[in-house]
Amino acid sequence: MDMSQQASRWSPAPLLSASAAVHVGAGVAALVRPGSWPWALCAVALNHLVLTAAGLTPRSQWLGPNWTRLPALCADRGEVAITIDDGPDPEVTPRVLAVLESYGVRASFFCVGERVLSYPQLARDIVRRGHTVENHTQHHRHDFSLLGPKRMASEVREAQEHITRIVGTAPRFFRAPAGLRNPFLEPVLCRLELRLASWTRRGFDTVNGDAQRVYRCLVGSLRPGDILLMHDGHAARSRTGAPVIMEVLPRVIETLRARRLQPITLQAALPA
Repeated sequence: MDMSQQASRWSPAPLLSASAAVHVGAGVAALVRPGSWPWALCAVALNHLVLTAAGLTPRSQWLGPNWTRLPALCADRGEVAITIDDGPDPEVTPRVLAVLESYGVRASFFCVGERVLSYPQLARDIVRRGHTVENHTQHHRHDFSLLGPKRMASEVREAQEHITRIVGTAPRFFRAPAGLRNPFLEPVLCRLELRLASWTRRGFDTVNGDAQRVYRCLVGSLRPGDILLMHDGHAARSRTGAPVIMEVLPRVIETLRARRLQPITLQAALPA
């Protein structure tokens, strides 16, 4: 994927172009040879299964560009990105910010629009401390990947408008809830000049309360250029009752230092 590609220049991904061709071909075949309609119907059904699989694969690029790693130049410099989802959370986010500040580390926070509206000062504090706030939809709907084009556009656009107004800077990246999406998303992102970002490594720290296992998932095969995913919102609790991220984040940062890897924000990885 060309990381320098402008987000606003949308053209259908090859899979989408092929899907359009399948639909047109199936329709023509059914009209020209009525007896072939079962085969045409099967071709269309198979195509929809492929599109669904693409949308349910968070790190796929079949539906359009998707940052699963930082650009090669960042990897060459030994840089990685820490991304933190589902906040801001009034209990957890201030503690996460304190940890990041104690280490002098910058992170990218994928925030939910309605939570930014609920905790505007906390969202501003994220930016004030040198981090970035990115778009994670307005309501973090679990059925986001099932939405039609209008409702999907509304989820992304409302979050973009509210976050920009409250924190004073516009998000440059978007991440879908759980990374799940459908073919309607990429044109919306292009209109709003957003880039889709998933991750290289995640610890499943919303469902896994074992901080050691979460830590191993994040750093076990860590490489320069990786994008790490953690959560301040919806964080699972460890055996001590603490949000898992609070036990994992300091260890992750110390491991990055030991391996001479430098955390940066996703926006810092954008071409000049």
